[in-house]
Amino acid sequence: MLDRLDAIYPVRYTALVLCVLAALLSLFAWIGFGVGGFFFLLFASLSALGLWDLRQSKSALRRNYPVLGHLRYMLEKIRPEIRQYFLEGDTDEAPFSRSQRSLVYARAKGETDKRPFGTQLDVTANGFEWINHSLLPSTLASSDFRLTIGGPLCRQPYDASVFNISAMSFGALSAHAIQALNAGARRGGFAHDTGEGSISAWHRLHGGDLIWEIGSGYFGCRDAAGRFNEDKFKANALEPQVKMIEIKLSQGAKPGHGGVLPAAKVTPEIAAARGVRMGVDCVSPAAHSAFATPMELLHFVARLRELSGGKPTGFKFCVGHPWEWFAIVKAMLETGITPDFIVVDGSEGGTGAAPLEFTDHVGVPLQEGLRLVHNTLVGVNLRDCIKLGAAGKVVSAFDLARAFAVGADWCNSARGFMFALGCIQAQTCHTGACPTGVATQDPLRQQALVVSDKSERVFNYHQQTLKALQELVQASGLQHPCEISARHIVRRVNENEVRLLAQLLPSVAPGALLSGAQVQHPVFDTYWALARADRFGLA
Repeated sequence: MLDRLDAIYPVRYTALVLCVLAALLSLFAWIGFGVGGFFFLLFASLSALGLWDLRQSKSALRRNYPVLGHLRYMLEKIRPEIRQYFLEGDTDEAPFSRSQRSLVYARAKGETDKRPFGTQLDVTANGFEWINHSLLPSTLASSDFRLTIGGPLCRQPYDASVFNISAMSFGALSAHAIQALNAGARRGGFAHDTGEGSISAWHRLHGGDLIWEIGSGYFGCRDAAGRFNEDKFKANALEPQVKMIEIKLSQGAKPGHGGVLPAAKVTPEIAAARGVRMGVDCVSPAAHSAFATPMELLHFVARLRELSGGKPTGFKFCVGHPWEWFAIVKAMLETGITPDFIVVDGSEGGTGAAPLEFTDHVGVPLQEGLRLVHNTLVGVNLRDCIKLGAAGKVVSAFDLARAFAVGADWCNSARGFMFALGCIQAQTCHTGACPTGVATQDPLRQQALVVSDKSERVFNYHQQTLKALQELVQASGLQHPCEISARHIVRRVNENEVRLLAQLLPSVAPGALLSGAQVQHPVFDTYWALARADRFGLA
């Protein structure tokens, strides 16, 4: 009902309409009875302010909520507590997350991210972490840290930034949001993951580098029955703008769940991008139909790499049953087929809509999942030929540094770039009523998000975060983020004790899983011998 009403008359403009009506009434009272002059000036000023809100391009919130949107920014000036608990998302969110969001806003807008009076974090709390600095800091000429992704079987390796946009589909995000992300990526020379919703016209418009994610629905490369179609895949994969192919096995926010985009939300643009029919629910099954065993998965990787002309091809997953991951590694050893990269998605990652139990209690968190994947590849001497990406609440430069320390070669961020677009975490993504035009298909709401302005903010956030990472690398006396290891990060484990991350996280010696050497890790001790290359289940 509210959606239909909003289509006829945008309720969010009510404050402006009331101000205009009040200005007219007070004008009549002033002219006819000589009273009401003050109220006319007041409401006329508010009306002019509201009309300006509709025309300005800096704030999507004010464009969608003229006059009323100013209340947020007025309260923002009063006290940090009011800003945190009434304006910037849900009230039970950790203060550290609110601090990170404010950091992104500042960097995206080109404002200073400096903060007086020292840290606001409790450095005596269990779990507090920091990176050790050197008394002989290094000096680096650039913050444009890059890496080459592409193993021995890859013919078109990709020179990637160490910080890229994580998977977010067109359909989950608006056309304006997709355009702004891709335009920012093009300008900054970093990659934009399409999400499983495939490549839309809005991804192509600005020409930014794309990582094409292939999910279980095979959107953009499916036949009428929803099965994988080689010809359609090849047509998209050979486009120069597509730099890498990523098979999505699962995502951290709802691993093993799948999803449905209701028929009512399947617009003509979404239907065209995904290769689905209008008026029919768009289903992402929980499992793939193109493969059912670890060996079949790797043959699928090899086939996609061949069809794409030798572009880097890998997969993304949130670690679940460890024996299934071990089975994939054993299949690599048996077939000789290795992915060029693996993206580990932590269970702490977000999504527009997921069951609460999946959001909170399904899947392995990024630290444990990434470390397990890293250790396994080290243990079979494959780590050097497979690059590891990491995603899951990665927002700040320290988040990047910490992921590198655990085992990542590069990081992806979704929420950080959403904040750069202006997301205020209103948590209405699933309703289509996003107040800033980021996560909606409502044409009026998304018009509030001005692509030219927000693409600038996406670019700024990426640049400033890498500059902050450069400062951390320099302070540590290093030359590149890839040199950050678990020896550089320290964690407080109780009131009187701190430990290096290297002392807390398990490690595996190179080749140890091949030689049969003793591995002091219960997961390997329990499940490595039971995993089989020809099945995901236990032997």
